[in-house]
Amino acid sequence: MFNTIGKYHLPALAVLAMGCGGDDDSVGPEPGPLGAVEIGADEAVQIRSLLSITVVPSLGAALRHGCELAAADFGSIHGHTVDLGEAMDAMCSPEGGRAGAEQIAADPHVLGIIGTSCSAAAVAASPVISEAGLVMISPSNTSPLLTSDLAGNANPDYHSGYYRVSNNDLYQARAVADFAYNELGLRRMAAVDDGDPYTSALVSAFASAFRAIGGEVPAASTIDKGETDMTSVLVEFAEAGPDGIFFPLFEGEGTPFAEQARAFDGLEGVTLITGAALFVSEFLGTPQSEGMYFAGPETDLGSNVNASTGKSADEVLAAFESTYGGPPTSPYWAHAYDATTVLLSAIESAAEEEGGTLRVDRAALREELGATEGFMGLIGTLSCDDFGDCGTGRVNIYHHTDSGVTDTAGLPVVYHFKP
Repeated sequence: MFNTIGKYHLPALAVLAMGCGGDDDSVGPEPGPLGAVEIGADEAVQIRSLLSITVVPSLGAALRHGCELAAADFGSIHGHTVDLGEAMDAMCSPEGGRAGAEQIAADPHVLGIIGTSCSAAAVAASPVISEAGLVMISPSNTSPLLTSDLAGNANPDYHSGYYRVSNNDLYQARAVADFAYNELGLRRMAAVDDGDPYTSALVSAFASAFRAIGGEVPAASTIDKGETDMTSVLVEFAEAGPDGIFFPLFEGEGTPFAEQARAFDGLEGVTLITGAALFVSEFLGTPQSEGMYFAGPETDLGSNVNASTGKSADEVLAAFESTYGGPPTSPYWAHAYDATTVLLSAIESAAEEEGGTLRVDRAALREELGATEGFMGLIGTLSCDDFGDCGTGRVNIYHHTDSGVTDTAGLPVVYHFKP
């Protein structure tokens, strides 16, 4: 559908990727195995964002705005400004993630990336970034495949250099299962995914968690990306007789699924529960969203203060609304703010300064990010484990009863999960 990847402007820099030889003793010790970057006295620290700008625009825009506000609030690094460049479009797909990662990795001046928005893009981007010696920290990837099973075992798509401040979906799966079974009294849950790393891993984890506490999953199905006629799946579900349906789909498939499920014979009164991919303003404004439950990150961040900038969540939210003309369209704006400041703080710690020039060893930067412990962010306290999971683990369940309320922060919370 989309044939181009967003381009970014590269300023005229004299930044050099280290590790190419040279006898000048002034450059300091030999770089680590991943190389190093030098940033001249009048040059900027280069980072990039790799987000879904076109396919899931409500999420991508909120994340990019969070990055921009964080970079501005963080300020300079040892006297050097921070340059985000133009936003890169990962298109929420493996193809977009890989292409964007390859384009960024081709620039030896870039130190790190905020991204991706979607787990499907991250699965393809992460190995490229890792091989290039870069770091990438995501505000909203949640698939367990990208990190670990939370029991000390790496999952298939984990690559060194990858981090995220969003939660591993194993937490969301447990939250939804517990809420459905113990709070709503549901005993039979159907579930559907679209085959990508986010939805399929979350549905699988939910089914395991729901069965573990005594629930049944009489039907679980997979639809195709881009599918809008849900008849065959809904027939299967109606025959299974569930009390509820868990469908953590994106807008393209989730909107018609919710609309058709509402009107389908045999599914009258069935409880609909979805995930964070539909927890966006556009979907909340549709009539079929009324009465649904949404699992997602916390939105009531109150007086939480980001340790790097000294700004509270309330202050940053006010700046967001003033700067961009309205509230965020996704709750992950705060995750993007924190991810950016975690990355910039790690760069600041890893950088060695000499005569106005900064030298950042890429291996040292990975070590600094991996050592993040007790970092106070807008979303809470962040600590990274051995596989890049740095999130709080907390999940809320929201009940949406009025399609006139499209601000995610305006929905009532009916359940809190804390690991």
